[in-house]
Amino acid sequence: MSENALPLTTRAAWKALQAHWDAQRGGQLRELFAGDAKRGERFAAEAAGLYLDYSKQRVTEETIKLLIALANECGVRARIDAMFGGERINVSENRAVLHTALRAPAGSSMMLDGVNVVPQVQAVLARMEEFCRRIRSGEWKGDTGKRIKNIVNIGIGGSDLGPVMAYESLRWYSDRALTMRFVSNVDGTDFVEATRDLDAAETLFIVSSKTFTTLETMTNAQSARAWSVAALGSEASVAKHFVAVSTNADGVAKFGIDTANMFGFWDWVGGRYSMDSAIGLSTMLAIGPENFRAMLAGFHAMDEHFRTAPFEKNLPVLMGLIGVWNNNFLGASTVAVLPYDQYLKRFPAYLQQLTMESNGKHVTLGGSPVEYETGPVYWGEPGTNGQHSFYQMIHQGTRVIPCDFIAFRKSLNTLGNHHDLLMANVFAQTEALAFGKTEEQVRAEGTPEALVPHRVFEGNRPTSTIMAEQLTPQTLGALVALYEHSVFTQGAIWGIDSFDQWGVELGKALAQKIVGELQGPAGAKLAHDSSTNALIRRYRGTASG
Repeated sequence: MSENALPLTTRAAWKALQAHWDAQRGGQLRELFAGDAKRGERFAAEAAGLYLDYSKQRVTEETIKLLIALANECGVRARIDAMFGGERINVSENRAVLHTALRAPAGSSMMLDGVNVVPQVQAVLARMEEFCRRIRSGEWKGDTGKRIKNIVNIGIGGSDLGPVMAYESLRWYSDRALTMRFVSNVDGTDFVEATRDLDAAETLFIVSSKTFTTLETMTNAQSARAWSVAALGSEASVAKHFVAVSTNADGVAKFGIDTANMFGFWDWVGGRYSMDSAIGLSTMLAIGPENFRAMLAGFHAMDEHFRTAPFEKNLPVLMGLIGVWNNNFLGASTVAVLPYDQYLKRFPAYLQQLTMESNGKHVTLGGSPVEYETGPVYWGEPGTNGQHSFYQMIHQGTRVIPCDFIAFRKSLNTLGNHHDLLMANVFAQTEALAFGKTEEQVRAEGTPEALVPHRVFEGNRPTSTIMAEQLTPQTLGALVALYEHSVFTQGAIWGIDSFDQWGVELGKALAQKIVGELQGPAGAKLAHDSSTNALIRRYRGTASG
């Protein structure tokens, strides 16, 4: 067996980390800071406009050294090179993973099977830009001659979460003359509420589905088509009110969309890595091509940093390795992402797919069951809202919940002293989580003895803080790429395929079968378990007893 094929927990670096954890598991952040006056400056790194302070993580220089040794032993550098080199590292689907090509500058080269894919990407971007120019200028008219004022993106998963997050994050930069809506859930309420107040004559739908067969997306698209045609009175109107992000030209044409208004992408772009592809058409419409290009530049800056920086200064690698440390040694099964900027309110939801669809795997690249925890649960809400919701558990609960705080030096909306108050909360929360409040401190405040245990904060709760100057399109690109590559780093350590998602298939296949049973003859025999059979009968109103 080659060194690279060794099971993770038998590797020398893993065993060294385990011994290191066993020796220092009782260590306190209070002691680490007391023993190193410069810790807050030394345990930090900066790149692509982002500053990462990881000094409040429960790590020492030895921890980082051992984690980097693990990365080297697991071949993380070779995996990085393989990804950027166009190798088929998505082994279960035999696909390359080249979302980094989506933001590579014009004139650069990223090869796949001997072909430079960058010109293909730039060609699609140019078509997107021309389309956006026509919509934003009013040159494109709807079927009745009215200007388009409403954009409705129909997609699900990566075809929805990325565009929604990007729009909300960059709303400050958006054209307020355009109303942006997003429909994803097959629940009819989602479509009805998204279109209730819209004029069909002024509405353009973007149907985002690579195959143009995704059940939820196409169900919503057909409802959108029926809604639009009913209002406009013409089947031919579809061509003026629908465009597609897809690769299925036949399906798009059959739907009634002019294939000249179909924007494609490639099988080397995973859905959750596609917000900077044609899937981002709604984003470009909202913020304009120039801002979209700035976002791509932010992605690329972090890509290059990840590709070239030494691991000890590499932000995505450091975040990924610390995530492995917290997950596999501290036993932390979740990560809270806490953006202190209201525009990033959908960022935690976006990260849920990016992280959990990528690393929620139970077998290795070779198909063997893993013998350790893989991806943790990601969740979160914007600050300061979360402070009045779930922070109680983070501060005083029995679970260790590492937190990523995201903050900006300058607000996009200056209003009195709001931003100072917001940032004061960022700094206060990370300090409180790290150092807590001891019994002695609580007593010194004159607290009655019976209340002392209730007011003690143990501290020693790990956090990282990511700071940038201001939330810009470029900053958002760098931030998303930071998390993309930290997820990749973790997957490389755990030896799993971070780019497939077979776990979503079984439920979808069963649903396709069951929908026929819900709509079929009432007396048809059901062949599920007794619970599912009973639920189906109750739904159909044929339950007995």
